[in-house]
Amino acid sequence: MKIIINGAAGRMGHIIAQMAGEENIAARVDLAGGQGIYKSLDEFTGEADCVVDFSNHKAAPSVVNYCVKRNLPVLIASTGHDENELAQIKAASEKIPVFLSPNMSIGVALLADVAERVAKIFGECDIEMIEAHHNQKLDVPSGTALMLAKRLQEAREDLTFNIGRHENGKRTKNEIGIHSLRYGSEVGTHEIIFSNGLETITIRHDAKDRALFARGALEAVKWLVKQSAGFYDMRDFLKGE
Repeated sequence: MKIIINGAAGRMGHIIAQMAGEENIAARVDLAGGQGIYKSLDEFTGEADCVVDFSNHKAAPSVVNYCVKRNLPVLIASTGHDENELAQIKAASEKIPVFLSPNMSIGVALLADVAERVAKIFGECDIEMIEAHHNQKLDVPSGTALMLAKRLQEAREDLTFNIGRHENGKRTKNEIGIHSLRYGSEVGTHEIIFSNGLETITIRHDAKDRALFARGALEAVKWLVKQSAGFYDMRDFLKGE
């Protein structure tokens, strides 16, 4: 299987390339350029099986347009997409397989499944979330934290988000408190606390090395290239259908 790595000059691009192996790389693409790196996807017209995008959310429209034009599946692992970018990604999924996830960790995907189940069964509990990342991360809260919060909201439609609680006063009955920490070279930690006053359940995922995101992405790509046109995420991948 041959992949095109978009965002190849970035940290994750390097890790993906290393884990995939040269024999599985069709092309490297990055706006920054560099030796053996195309500056634009359109510059590459060779054979490929899938595009793996670890670049920036702003690149999503051009990435999916390229993939639609070439009838290529695409895995998008960038975060922070605005409504217009998401609309273009979803429109592309009507023509090609599109996989979108803010976090390619299989462990985080399992965490989301467990959290949703706890929220459904544990009643009207208080829910708090703490996420930690390195001091260079731009988005707050993380895309993963928002994904987890939305999964909780699917389990309990009454839930609302309170991002970075900063005012005096009692928490509301239905809020999810989301708290972001930024320090050092922290790869990524997500912890969710459920409490009903009588007992507390805490579930947590710690990312120890960015290689885990690359591993998850490469496993997801193997699955994605077998799918028909559609919009997929880690839930679909875990089902293995």
